[in-house]
Amino acid sequence: MSRGLLSVIIINVRIVLKELRESQFLTQRELAERSGVGVATIARIEKGTHSPTFRTIKRLAAALGVEPSELAKRES
Repeated sequence: MSRGLLSVIIINVRIVLKELRESQFLTQRELAERSGVGVATIARIEKGTHSPTFRTIKRLAAALGVEPSELAKRES
């Protein structure tokens, strides 16, 4: 996977994660409790200062009721 594509995926994860979380009226703390991912980690992902592992993406997706690929979906 090229570095540019990976950057796009990470940017999309942070944007889509926040949009999904907010659309479900969840705070970062509530998502952390549902997913088992730390609040600070979620905040860093949403700010774009942390690149999540696939394991983290899977846990967040499951907590949000979506497939992991939904977090990397690119809107055109």
